Amino acid sequence: MIKVLLFADLQEKAGKREVEIAAEEITVGEIREQLLELYPQLTNIKTAMPAVNEDYADGNHVVKSGDTVAFIPPVSGG
Repeated sequence: MIKVLLFADLQEKAGKREVEIAAEEITVGEIREQLLELYPQLTNIKTAMPAVNEDYADGNHVVKSGDTVAFIPPVSGG
């Protein structure tokens, strides 16, 4: 099982902060696609920065069961 954490508006749009993905091994990009299938309203997840076990990662990073993946959307301010 892989724990996925959603932050900021991703959390608001999904209506939850944490999602579990049943997989032994999967890439960050594949997790993104699964989340879009489950929650089509997460349109900005494509621009969110992924982190695996608190280290930034790219879409090709392989995630294993027991890992935690976080998606952090871009922040703007002024």
